[in-house]
Amino acid sequence: MPEARAKKGAAGGGAAGKPSADGAAKEGSTGTARPRRRQARGEARIAQLLQAAASVFCTSGYTASSTNAIAREAGVSPGTLYQFFPNKEAIAVELGDQLLNRWRHTYGAAFDQTHTELPLDRMLDAVLDPLIAFNCENPAFFVLMHGSEIPGRITEEHDTLHATMLSRVEEILAGYLPDVPAAQVHRVADMAFMAFKAGLDLIMAHEGEERDAYIRELKTIMFRYLDPLLGDDSPHQATKNCQAPQPHQGHTP
Repeated sequence: MPEARAKKGAAGGGAAGKPSADGAAKEGSTGTARPRRRQARGEARIAQLLQAAASVFCTSGYTASSTNAIAREAGVSPGTLYQFFPNKEAIAVELGDQLLNRWRHTYGAAFDQTHTELPLDRMLDAVLDPLIAFNCENPAFFVLMHGSEIPGRITEEHDTLHATMLSRVEEILAGYLPDVPAAQVHRVADMAFMAFKAGLDLIMAHEGEERDAYIRELKTIMFRYLDPLLGDDSPHQATKNCQAPQPHQGHTP
C-alpha cells in the first residue's frame, strides 16, 4: 500500500539506509505535509478506480467484468489497481458501500414524515423524484443491487436497507391512513413498494423522453392505487378536490 511504502522510504533515506543530518532536518520540517499529499493522491486514485469500475459494471455487468478491464478504463496498469484492491469483489464492495451510504441519505430525505402533510400527488413527487433521480444518476447502484453474483455483503446490506425503506413507506402511509389497521397499512405499503421497484426496472431500461414517459406512468399507477384508499374525508383531499392531480397529466382516464 502507498502508506507502507511511504514509511519504508522515510526509513531508508541515506545511502546506507540512514538519513543525513540535512535530510533529517528536511524530513522533520515536511513530515506532516508529505503523508497528507500521499494520502490525497491515494484517495484520488481510489476514486478514479471506483469511477472506472462503475462504468465497466454498467457496460459489461458485474459477472463479465474484470480487474484488467477496470484498470484499462481507469488508464492505469493492473499493478497499480492491485496496490489498492486485491480483486474485483473488493472493488465492488467499496463501490457498493459508497453508493449505499448515498442512497441512505437520499431516501432519508425523500421519506420525510412531513410529506404526509402534502396532497397525494405532491407527496408522490416529493418521495419518488429523488429516488428515481438517484438511480438514473448512479446506474452502477442498480447493477450492484440486482446482480445474481454480487458479493454477499452487498446483498445483505441491500436486504437490510429494503426492510428499512419498507418501514418508512409504512410510516408515510400511516400518516394518510391513521384509522386503518396496521396489517392493512403494511399490505398497502408492501404493494406500493413492489410497484415502485417494478416501475424502476422499466425506467432504468429506457432513456430520454421514453424514460420520462415511464416515470409519468409509474406515478399514475401509484396515484390510482393509493387515491381510493384515502377516502373523500381525508384532510389531504382538499387540494385534490379543487384541482386535478398531476401524476396522470396527459393520460386518458
